[in-house]
Amino acid sequence: MPVDAAAALGIAVVALAMVLTPGPNMIYLVSRSLSQGSVAGLVSLVGTALGFLVYMTMANLGLAAVFVVVPWLYTALKVAGAIYLLYLAYRAVASGGTGLFEVRDLASDSKARLFSMGLVTNLLNPKAAIMYVALIPQFIDPARGDVVAQGFILGGVQIAVSLCVNALIILGAGAVAAFLRRRPRWLVWQRRATAALLAGVGVALLIEAPAPATAAP
Repeated sequence: MPVDAAAALGIAVVALAMVLTPGPNMIYLVSRSLSQGSVAGLVSLVGTALGFLVYMTMANLGLAAVFVVVPWLYTALKVAGAIYLLYLAYRAVASGGTGLFEVRDLASDSKARLFSMGLVTNLLNPKAAIMYVALIPQFIDPARGDVVAQGFILGGVQIAVSLCVNALIILGAGAVAAFLRRRPRWLVWQRRATAALLAGVGVALLIEAPAPATAAP
C-alpha cells in the first residue's frame, strides 16, 4: 500500500476538524439547502468537490514547491485566509447578523449556477488551499515510493471525509433550522460559537503565517 494507514487516519482527522469549522463552504451549502432545498445543497456540494479536485491536482503537480520557491506567496495566502475568517467571525456576531442555520431569503438558482457557485466558493476558500498546500504534504512519506500517488490518495481521503460530513449537514439543515426557530436563544449561542470557531482558526493562521512552507518530499 503506497500510503501508511497512520497517515491516512491523520488526514481523515485533520479533514474532519477542518470541515466542522464553519467556513465559506459550509455557509454557502447550508444557506442554499435552507432556501432552495437539500437537492440544491447537494448540487452545490458537487461543485465544491470539483474545487477540491482542482486544488489536489495543482498541489500534486508542484504547487507546494512553488510556495517554497516564492515564500511570500505562501505567507500572503495564509494572512489573507486569516483575515477573511476573522471578517466572517465579525459578521457572525455583528448587530443584525444571522446564524449559520437561520433561514435566509435567497433567489432560486438553476442547477448549473448552483454547481458553478459551489465550485467558485471552494476555489476561493482559504481552508481548501491551506489543506493541500500546507497540510497534506506533511503526511507524504518518500520511503513508500510514488509521492504523487500518495498525494492523490491522501487528497481522496480528505475529499471523502468532507463530502460525507457536508452531505449530512445539508440533509439535516432543515431539521436544525426548525429546532433553532423553536428555541431562539440557541441562535445567539450558535452565532457566538460560529464566531469563536472562525476567530480561533483565523488567529491560529495569523500566528503561524510567518512560518515558511516546506516542500513535499
